[in-house]
Amino acid sequence: MQTKTYNKTNFHKHTFCIFQEKELDCLKNLKLHYTSKSGSSYYFVENGVYRYSNHWGRAANCKWRLICITTQKNRTKLGYANWEDFFSDNDYEKLYFIEVDYSNQSAHFNHFQNEKYTVDKVLRTSVETTNLLKLIRNLLENTTWAKHLKVESIEMLRKEIIEQLITTNKSFHCILKEGGYY
Repeated sequence: MQTKTYNKTNFHKHTFCIFQEKELDCLKNLKLHYTSKSGSSYYFVENGVYRYSNHWGRAANCKWRLICITTQKNRTKLGYANWEDFFSDNDYEKLYFIEVDYSNQSAHFNHFQNEKYTVDKVLRTSVETTNLLKLIRNLLENTTWAKHLKVESIEMLRKEIIEQLITTNKSFHCILKEGGYY
C-alpha cells in the first residue's frame, strides 16, 4: 500500500486516526478554520489538527478515536493529531489489527501502518474487525459464555482465547473445541 501524505485539505477523506485529548487552553492563540455541519470545530497548525467535538469514533467517512486524559463522559472534548497520524481507510483492504489491554478490560482496533503493529497480529477488513471486537469485548466484560465450559480459571481461558482470536483466523467455537473446553 502506498503511503499518502495528509494535510488540512485531505485529512477528512477516508482516514483512520487516533487523536490525543488536550486541554482547552491549547486553543487560546489559535484561529478557528472550519466548523462541520455536525458542529465539530477544526484548528489547523503546521504539524497537525486540533478537533473540538462531542462525537468521536465514526466521523463522516473516517474512523477517528480519541485517547482521553479525563474520565468525564458525554462532554465535548479537544483532540490533537499530527498529520503523520492519519492513515488511509477503506472497507475492502485488510488494514486493521486488534489490541487488548487486559488490565483495563478493553479492546480497540488500530491501523497496520501504526508503529504498534506486529506481524503476529492478523490483519482484517473493517467489517471483520468490528465483528471480532464485539466478541472480544463480550469475552472481557461477561462470564456467561464460560458457564458450561470445563475450565479452572476463567481469566486464563479468557486471555488464551482472545490471544488466539487476534493472532489467528480461528473462530471462537473452533478455539474452544480444539482446546477441549466443551
